[in-house]
Amino acid sequence: MKTKTKSRSETKARPTARNSEQNVPYRKPALRSDAFARALIDAKACLNDSETLLALFNDAAKKAASVPREPFKEYWPYLQTMLRLVRSHHRGEYDEIPDNALLWIVAALNYLIDPFDLIPDATPVLGFVDDATVIEFVTDKTRQTLDDFMMWETVAV
Repeated sequence: MKTKTKSRSETKARPTARNSEQNVPYRKPALRSDAFARALIDAKACLNDSETLLALFNDAAKKAASVPREPFKEYWPYLQTMLRLVRSHHRGEYDEIPDNALLWIVAALNYLIDPFDLIPDATPVLGFVDDATVIEFVTDKTRQTLDDFMMWETVAV
């Protein structure tokens, strides 16, 4: 009796710990939401319009000043860094930002200011959990850029 050997496409690869860890953020609902897709689309438009970028910075800075810090945990300082980086970029003071990193950062700020994202901000207790998830994801994705900017800040001052 002949046994059939399964082809590579017929066998399911077992996810390695590394692969499964890398894919975890994309499984989070906030990152798969229509609101995050909108934030990315708006970010692309924002990068091409200086006035829109400034308005985003102003809105995001106001929002960050009014949101509770608890949901953001250790990512709170990175949210503040994102704001400073966008302001410095807008002013022409800092341009050492890879385009894709700037896109992700601007998308995260767009998501933050959207009151009707996955979990509306007015929802008690949970309203900012999805915002914090997006900030965490974008921080992890752009950490080197954010760290480089913080180093630049210490030297530029």
